[in-house]
Formats: sequence, C-alpha cells, structure tokens
Amino acid sequence: MRISSFNHMIIKLFSVFLVAGMLTPGYANVEIEEWRKDDNWRKGKSEKVWIENLKPAMFADKKIIEDIGQSVLEIKAPIRAEDATIVPISIHTKFQQTKQRYIKKITVLIDKNPVPLVGEFAFGPASGKADLAMRLRIDDFTYVRAIAELNNGEYFMAKTFVRAKGACSAPPPKSAAESLRLMGKMKIKTIGDLIFGKPNLVQLKILHPNVTGLAYDPVYNSRPPPHYLQSFNVKFNDELIMKANITFAISQDPAFRFYFKPEKDGTITIEALDTKENSWSASHNVVGS
Repeated sequence: MRISSFNHMIIKLFSVFLVAGMLTPGYANVEIEEWRKDDNWRKGKSEKVWIENLKPAMFADKKIIEDIGQSVLEIKAPIRAEDATIVPISIHTKFQQTKQRYIKKITVLIDKNPVPLVGEFAFGPASGKADLAMRLRIDDFTYVRAIAELNNGEYFMAKTFVRAKGACSAPPPKSAAESLRLMGKMKIKTIGDLIFGKPNLVQLKILHPNVTGLAYDPVYNSRPPPHYLQSFNVKFNDELIMKANITFAISQDPAFRFYFKPEKDGTITIEALDTKENSWSASHNVVGS
C-alpha cells in the first residue's frame, strides 16, 4: 500500500501555503479580525486560494467544470458547524457507475485548512455509485470542494461554503485516549436489505485518534506529532470498491458511508494503514434477501 506520491502532494501543498504566508505565526491573529467581515468577502478569499494556489498545485492546466447545474455531483454540509472538529459532509453523484460512464476519482479539498487536501477517493467497478459521506475538521470559514474525474477525462467540481473555526488546532477530546487504546478496530455494516445488482449503502468506522500535530495537549504540555489514518482499501469478493488516501482533515475515528454493487453473497474486506505504518484489516459477510 505505497502512497509516496500522495505524501508528496501533501508536502507540496504545505509548501505552497507556507510560501503564500498562510501558515506564518501571525496568520491566526490576522484571521481573527478578518472572519468578522461579510460572507462575500470570506468567500472571495477562499476562492482566491483555490484559483491562485490549489488548482495550479493539484490540477495544473486541466479544465474543471463547476457543476452549478448538478448534472454530475453536489456536495452538502451544514451552513454553520456546531462543532468544527466533526463537520458532516456528503457528496451525491447523479448517475450510477457503468463501464461506459463512471467516476474514477473524487478529490475533496478544504480551501483554508492548513493542509487543504482531505483525500483522494478512487472507485472500482464494484462501487455502483460514487457517493461519499464523512466527517471533517474545518479550520476556517471556507469552501469545501469535491472534484470528480470521469473516465472520459472530464473534471467536474461542486462546492459548499461552511462557517467553522479552529478545528485543526483544537485540543484532543477526552475520547482520544480510548481511540488510541482501540486504534485500528473497525465497525462495518450494510444499511438496509442487501439487493443484488443495485448500489447498497455501507457504513465504515475505524477507531483512530487522527492527531493533527497542530493541537496543544495540556495534559502533556506539548503538541504531539501528527499521527493519522493514511489510507484504506475496500473490496467485495476481492473486487475493488474504493481506495482512499486521506489526511488529518478527517475527524477522529474516521467514519464513511459509500456504496457497493454486489451480484451475489460475499465478503467486504477492509485494509487500513496509518502514518506510523500500523496496518489493520477486517471483514464483514453480507447476504442478500
């Protein structure tokens, strides 16, 4: 499960934002005043990050169609986050995966996070639909974006603006100790009756503290280094459903919902890896009605 190119992308994005002055010590103080301005100004700042930094760094000169008409995908999130460390988002696609037309990959970005890349989610033929749901850490008032790459080379983007603040440097909750103790334990279940030949919803949770490296821990009087879930693969009867490379923008105890399209009874298997090269696996048997 080598993902050196993905790690290279994270380092590249971090470097871009450092050069742009967005990770300097004074940045947080400046932003405390800036976020009080109107939403249009905040949206403009986020859009500027996308245009000047993120798009050139990640997509170069590729044409990306903003899917205002939602013909390919849309993204949903709360307008204002109750808790910036666990912001629920969901990505909804407008067609099922077929051999003729399918979404190869969805890239999720948070413009104004310290590391804007949330993850890259590649889909196999057994996915059925490329929908996704997850919980994110959001560090500032920002657009959250989903960019879909189709098998014909087209790119479509959906975005939503979320009002949240300070998640990446928030101190760890009390439950982090339990997550560390049970690290790697997985919970997998299908939602509803299993129907062959149709996309079926799956829920996956992997216990992990997902430490950002930016949060001060008052118990140890320090900032623990980054330690987070880095990748996972999902298969059904050894056929790929989804392969994910992710960052600490995913909340503690990463939880996902996604689809798979079974043709018969079988077994869902998960393999996961974190930044300390700890690896885990789990399986879940599914039987049709």
